[in-house]
Amino acid sequence: MRVAVVTGAGSGIGAATAVVLARQGFTVACLDLDGAAAVRTADGLGPAHLALAVDVGDEPAVVAAFEAVGARYGRVDALATCAGITDTTPFMDATAEQFMHVYRVNVVGTFLCIREAVRRMERGARICTVSSVAGLRGGGLFGQAAYSASKGAVLALTRNAARAFAERGIAVNGVCPASIATPMMTALLEDDAKREALLAGVPLGRLAAPEEAAEAIAWLLSPRASYVHGETLVVDGGIMMR
Repeated sequence: MRVAVVTGAGSGIGAATAVVLARQGFTVACLDLDGAAAVRTADGLGPAHLALAVDVGDEPAVVAAFEAVGARYGRVDALATCAGITDTTPFMDATAEQFMHVYRVNVVGTFLCIREAVRRMERGARICTVSSVAGLRGGGLFGQAAYSASKGAVLALTRNAARAFAERGIAVNGVCPASIATPMMTALLEDDAKREALLAGVPLGRLAAPEEAAEAIAWLLSPRASYVHGETLVVDGGIMMR
């Protein structure tokens, strides 16, 4: 049995990743702030899979969730940190409180989940974080200061984790998605002008389905990526070429 933990598994990229990993033979622990959504995802995968409600920015809650995973399965072979929030507040309007909230979820949440997963991992296990092209570009399309800074921090955290856990034989990589049609993007996509502006910056000229990001994550968590370590795979339809 191979066990995967997916955060943010209630919807969007996280839910799609859970489905792809289950299809590839993983037993999946679906973690999400929305417990009911996590249950829907896990139930759709079958009775062997687990759903847990957890705020990834809450350290005791994350510790308890991974203890529950360990108690049920005894191990973690793969981790996908898909949980995250966005923030579109312009730079000069953002408050320190907003900034810290975004960091708590996106950066601290990623850190906590990696730490707790590694406690239960053996050589050959794999981790994939989820950043964003906003972390590479400094925003410019959707997320503003707090969001882009947090996703840049996830990139640095990913590489640090890759350095820290290489000697244990645990591979750590990340993906940088963009223009993915997820619930997080709903408000933006409902605005025709913003939607057109977004698509104008995508050379492929379309949004991606969550499954397209999920396939990239699943590849990085698979033996097929056995010698890929400390890297970031950009899934953006060509945005970073511009």
